[in-house]
Amino acid sequence: MDLKGLKITVIGAGIGGLAAALALRRFGAAVTVLEQAEAISEVGAGLQITPNGVAVLKALGLADDLAWCSQRARAVVLRGHRRGKQVLRLDLDEHAAGLRYYFVHRSDLIGILAGAARREGVQVRLLQKAERVVPGARPIVHLCNGAQCGGDLVVGADGLHSKTRIALNGERKPAFTGQVAWRATVPNSLNLPPEAQLFMGAGRHLVAYPLRDGSLMNLVAVQERRAWAEEGWNFKDDPASLRAAFSGFGGSAAALLNAVEDVLLWGLFRHPVAESWHGENTAILGDAAHPTLPFMAQGANLALEDAWVLARSLQEAAGMKSGLALYQSRRRERAAKVVRAASNNAWKYHLRAPLSWPAHQVLKLGGRFAPGRMVSQFDWIYRHDVTA
Repeated sequence: MDLKGLKITVIGAGIGGLAAALALRRFGAAVTVLEQAEAISEVGAGLQITPNGVAVLKALGLADDLAWCSQRARAVVLRGHRRGKQVLRLDLDEHAAGLRYYFVHRSDLIGILAGAARREGVQVRLLQKAERVVPGARPIVHLCNGAQCGGDLVVGADGLHSKTRIALNGERKPAFTGQVAWRATVPNSLNLPPEAQLFMGAGRHLVAYPLRDGSLMNLVAVQERRAWAEEGWNFKDDPASLRAAFSGFGGSAAALLNAVEDVLLWGLFRHPVAESWHGENTAILGDAAHPTLPFMAQGANLALEDAWVLARSLQEAAGMKSGLALYQSRRRERAAKVVRAASNNAWKYHLRAPLSWPAHQVLKLGGRFAPGRMVSQFDWIYRHDVTA
C-alpha cells in the first residue's frame, strides 16, 4: 500500500508512539502525534535497549545517536544481597559478541526520537489528551478539551491506560502481582562499571546500572508485599521507606540505597495481552497492546519492534485492513511469549532460604562451565530482528 498522502494520527509521544510516527513518515505518510503533556518528556529514569531494539533504531538511522548518549552494557552480574558477593557474571562482550546492549536515560531516547520525527516533518501537538477513540471509516479521537481529530488511521500508543485499547477490546481490570517497585537515580560515587548489577534477596531484588557518561546510576528495587500500590510511575515515596524495605542489603547496594534522595513508587500489575490489536482504521502498539512486567527489560524494545512492523506491514499490504491484520499476525504471538517470560522471571531473584543457597550454587556452576549457554537462553528475544 502506498502510504504517501495517508493522514495518520498517533496518540502518545512515548518511545513507541514517536518511533511509529517516524517510521510511518519515512514511508510517506503525513503524521500527527497527540501528546497530553505540556512538553515531550518522560517520567522515570533509565532503561535497557537490547539488540532487538537496537536493530529498529539502526533501521531508523539512530543507532549512532543512541551510542553517543548511552552506556554500552559489558556484563550482567548477579550478587547476594547481604555483602554483595558475586554469584554469577555473564560477560556480554565474550558470550554475545557482535550484539549491542545499552543503558540509556529514558529522556535521552525520547529526545532522539522526537528530534528525528520533527526533522522528518512529523507534527507534534502538546496538551492534547484523548478522552475516547471511535474506530470507523474515518476514525475519530475525542479530546478532553472538546476538540476532535482523526485521519485515515489512528494509532494508539497511549500506554497502560489506553483509550484506544478500550475502544478495540473493552475495559478489563489488571491484577495486582503482589509486587511493588521503586525507581531512582543517584550519583555513581562508587565508579561502578557499565554492568547491570542485580542484588538478590528474599522476596526482593535491586537492579543498578550506569547512565549517560557513567556518572549517574539507575536503581530499580522490587519487593513482594501485600500492600497495594497504585499503578503508574509518578507517585513519590519517602526514601526512608525504600531503605527500610531493603535494610538487609549490604555492600555497594547499601551505599546506593543510602544515596537516594528522591524516589518513585508504583505497583506492578499483570495485564492480559490485547485480543484485538486493530479495528476499522485503528491500531494499538506498545503498552497499549501488551503491558509487560519489567523483569526482562523489554517494554521499550517491544514498542520499538511494534512501531517498525506496523509501518512495514502497511507498506507491504494491498490495503489498510490487510495491513493491520498482517501487523497483528506478526506481533501478537511474539509479544505474548515475551510477556509470559517476564512474568515468570521475577521469582528467580526472590528465593528464600533454604532454596536460595542451592539455587545460587547452580548459578555459579552454570557461570563456570556453561556461561555461553546461560547468555544464549534468551537469544529468541535479543537476536530477533524485525527489520531483517
